[in-house]
Amino acid sequence: MSDRVEKGPITRKRRSSISGAASANATLKQANGKSAVGKNNKVSNVNVKQNYHSSSKENVQESPNINVTAAKDRGKNENRYFGKLSCHKLQESLLSSASGYSNYRGILNWCVVMLVLSNARLFLENLLNYGILVDPIQVISLFWEDPYSWPAACLVIVSNVFIVAALYTERRLSVGTFSEQFGMTVYCVSLMTILCFPVFTILMLDSVTPVGGAFALGVYSVLFLKLYSYRDVNKWCREIQHAKARTLSRSISCPSVQRSTRGERQGQVSYPGNLTYRNLYYFVFAPTLCYELNFPRSPRIRMGFLLRRLFEMVFFIQLLVGLIQQWMVPSIQSSMKPFQDMDFSRMIERLLKLAVPNHLIWLIFFYWFFHSSMNFVAELMQFGDREFYRDWWNSETVTYFWQNWNIPVHKWCLRHFYKPMLKRGVSKRMGQTAVFLGSAFFHEYLVSIPLKMFRLWAFMGMMAQLPLAWFVSRFLRGNYGNAAVWISLIIGQPIAVLMYVHDYYVLHFDETGAA
Repeated sequence: MSDRVEKGPITRKRRSSISGAASANATLKQANGKSAVGKNNKVSNVNVKQNYHSSSKENVQESPNINVTAAKDRGKNENRYFGKLSCHKLQESLLSSASGYSNYRGILNWCVVMLVLSNARLFLENLLNYGILVDPIQVISLFWEDPYSWPAACLVIVSNVFIVAALYTERRLSVGTFSEQFGMTVYCVSLMTILCFPVFTILMLDSVTPVGGAFALGVYSVLFLKLYSYRDVNKWCREIQHAKARTLSRSISCPSVQRSTRGERQGQVSYPGNLTYRNLYYFVFAPTLCYELNFPRSPRIRMGFLLRRLFEMVFFIQLLVGLIQQWMVPSIQSSMKPFQDMDFSRMIERLLKLAVPNHLIWLIFFYWFFHSSMNFVAELMQFGDREFYRDWWNSETVTYFWQNWNIPVHKWCLRHFYKPMLKRGVSKRMGQTAVFLGSAFFHEYLVSIPLKMFRLWAFMGMMAQLPLAWFVSRFLRGNYGNAAVWISLIIGQPIAVLMYVHDYYVLHFDETGAA
């Protein structure tokens, strides 16, 4: 009983507490206007949102891998079928200028093969018609026919007189014994004598051959240009000295003395220390026309390079002589009759026939002289500046060709002729015309006098370059301009030289026939 009495109230208390809590919850619901169910739903919604966000984050982390894999599979399928469905794209033909294609090595090799085959046919035809005409002994016999009478060699030896006279004049000018005006007069007389003395000698002596006369005149022409440059540079050095003397309060400043001493220790010379036989004769034999007090020097002589250039010199000079004897001489002899009969169609055919071997000989001569010979001399003298030519074969204008095929002459004209005229107020067009006039004079000088006949073909050929240069630069561009330059080289000036050779043969043939 007691137990029941004790347990009853406890049970009721628990029920009352539960019911009290329920009533309290009911009161709270009425007070807040919310039910317990709504609160439970809110809590459940929060849990659902948290679960959603966590699951979405996991899906976001897993989705890139899935998408990449799917994209790869899709790309493989598309590429597999795209190659079957499409085989064209937007592009230009290789030979179109818009394609940007420039690897024509195979076509160049084809041109070389065709050139070799065509010239081999001409060479074989020449052998069948004329036989073997190459005779090196014939060339040597021209020099040994009269070994005690070499007027051309004597002319070259006499040229040393003008070299010594130039050095003596410069020494007198450096110490003030000669005035500038008197020195100018001496130089004018000396330079005019250099040009005229060999002319009178060649024209008066019948023993001078055309080859010997051309060689002697070439030596004197080079000496004329060298001594002109020697005179200009020394004059500029004196002007610099006088300008420094006017600006300084004393005769010599200490820094300038230190600089000259340092230069002398390094092997450099300064004016007037350059007025020596060694310095002048180094310049005379050096492969350049422009004088400097201190030329760039190579550190040593490369024997392998020197021997290769020597071998090329010997080989190509023999090749030149052989081509002239075997190819040029028979063609010139066979072209005499059309010129005598004034058959213009046959004349044009003969000139075109002679233009190809003449141009080939000119190319070989260019390589022999400007590359083999001048590099040989430069290596032997340790001359450092080896830019004797530039890429004239890529010339798109005639002016570019004349500026790049003979760099020593171009430098001389630019330094001692063209720029001084511009400083005196001459226009560029007049200066270029004067340069072409001077070049035309020397071309005529080197051709007409050895042949002892004056036809002015070389002079007119050079002057014709002026309107040709204007036409090419105005109307032709790129490859068309380059083709025009090559055509002018093949059928232009070489034809003028052939006209001289042909006239020489006609003249002597007529004299022989009359005799």
